[in-house]
Amino acid sequence: MIMVSPYASSASRMPRWLLAAVATVAISAIPLAAVLAQGPSTASFTVAETGRGYASLQAAVDAIGSGEGTVVIASGNWRECAVQREGVVHFRAAEPGSALLGGMACEGKAALVLRGRGASVDGIVFADLAVEDGNGAGIRLEKGPLRVSQSWFRDSQQGILTTNGENSELVVDKSTFTRLGTCEYSGGCAHSIYAGDYGRVVVTRSRFEQGTGGHYLKSRAAHNVVEDSSFDDANGRGTNYLIDLPNGGTGSIRGNWFVQGRDKENWSTMIAIGAEGANYSSDGLVIADNEARLVPGLSRSPAFVADWTGDALVMQNNMLGPGIRRLELR
Repeated sequence: MIMVSPYASSASRMPRWLLAAVATVAISAIPLAAVLAQGPSTASFTVAETGRGYASLQAAVDAIGSGEGTVVIASGNWRECAVQREGVVHFRAAEPGSALLGGMACEGKAALVLRGRGASVDGIVFADLAVEDGNGAGIRLEKGPLRVSQSWFRDSQQGILTTNGENSELVVDKSTFTRLGTCEYSGGCAHSIYAGDYGRVVVTRSRFEQGTGGHYLKSRAAHNVVEDSSFDDANGRGTNYLIDLPNGGTGSIRGNWFVQGRDKENWSTMIAIGAEGANYSSDGLVIADNEARLVPGLSRSPAFVADWTGDALVMQNNMLGPGIRRLELR
């Protein structure tokens, strides 16, 4: 049985000009992003909370606006980028590792430029990102806390780059950084991860490999935690430090695996503390339970840790291969 609206007869008696006016008001009340939305079955970018799909990543982010929502990215290689200006946005691959954002940098910065109230990134691949000043990144973090998990940053000038944000936090877990870094452009050196004075930086269960310049992890934050990760420089080219904390800072470097390769711009140390001025005390910084070695057949004598601060570092239970010196004060 077909149900007929009780308003159908009265609506049919409305003057045409009134029907047109009602239709105009109804359309104007719908956000433009929703008007342009696709159905979820065909959408490349879907806002999970509403089920609405969008033809571009930016349209999906804009649909969340100042609220909080999740953008699910379908499997595929997407030449897309987006700028988050407000709200809390969670970016998630529909299938981890199958959604790639590559070759497109918004604002001449990154595939994702984040300056809202917060964000997370889960299961996304970032690749082939280059810009004129040499700082092309998978993610440019300009404001708010960010959590990254199960993501892959590869074949770009930089993986993750942050501005300063002393009261914020960057957390990276179970992610891989491959063939990143350069010191060949006007913007200074780029690195696999380059965190500014961002309060707290945490990197766990992640892999850094095959660097192409700069450092693997550089952080100016006051507190840094780097644990259960690997820094494999065996196939690096023109790289520098494996970890650089140029302004000091507390925290822990624990349970990591380090290999220094042959092709280095600077091989004098694996971990550098306070090389650019100790803005923060490193008293109590724990460097423990790590394993470090040189690639087979390499004969040189780098320091495992070079310290410019003179602070009371806590170094214990580090297994160092032949030729590697424990600590050098500079």
